[in-house]
Amino acid sequence: MGALYIFLFTLMSFTISIHAHNITEILSKFPEYSEFNSYLTQTKLADEINSRTTITILALTNGAMADVVGKHPLSVIKNVLSLHILLDYFDNTKLHKISDGTTLTTTLYQTTGNANGNLGSVNITDLKGGKVGFGSAVSHSPLASTYTKSVKQIEYNISVLEISSPIIAPGILTAPAPSALDFNITAALEKAGCKTFASLLVQSGVLKTYQTAIATGLTVFAPNDEAFKGKNVPDLNKLKSAEVVSLLQYH
Repeated sequence: MGALYIFLFTLMSFTISIHAHNITEILSKFPEYSEFNSYLTQTKLADEINSRTTITILALTNGAMADVVGKHPLSVIKNVLSLHILLDYFDNTKLHKISDGTTLTTTLYQTTGNANGNLGSVNITDLKGGKVGFGSAVSHSPLASTYTKSVKQIEYNISVLEISSPIIAPGILTAPAPSALDFNITAALEKAGCKTFASLLVQSGVLKTYQTAIATGLTVFAPNDEAFKGKNVPDLNKLKSAEVVSLLQYH
């Protein structure tokens, strides 16, 4: 019986370990992906990623994200980023050893029910000179993005790879009728000079609370960046996580 308990405990520990990845924490160590990381949180794609055991993230740098954010509502940004979440494991070695030199792989966008045909898949093709191209799997779509480098892997569980530019499928940038849920809270705050406040919302996770409240109406009293520099303002670096959450919820 004792041996059985040990076996079950070991099995449970192994099961927990293969689920133990957090894309937000992984990307937080790389400031060049801060925009990408922020929008994974805002669109709740981070939760989808963390719930899966085999997945590949095609990360975009802050510069590459500029081609997507600021021009489209959050619902469209979510669709675009969903195309960058592959439901299979790819690392540097696998990318350069694709059978027949090309493959189509399913993305998270395919699971939304909005992707007809190959709209929810990505074409990965080995190119000349050791390069790897990425593009929409829709026929005649260009391989407009290329593999840049490997960022992080937990073998056969999660892989983060950097690509040069966004993968844009035909029609994916067409916005549906706007709704309150499309309102981009952090973008509005940053535009108003409240970047510190916006950053705290994302880092603390309170942003999810704000987003949930939008549907029924939300008013935020957001201090601007200068307000955080006041003499009587506590040092944010010395506040405990619970204190930061309370501060943000108070506003």
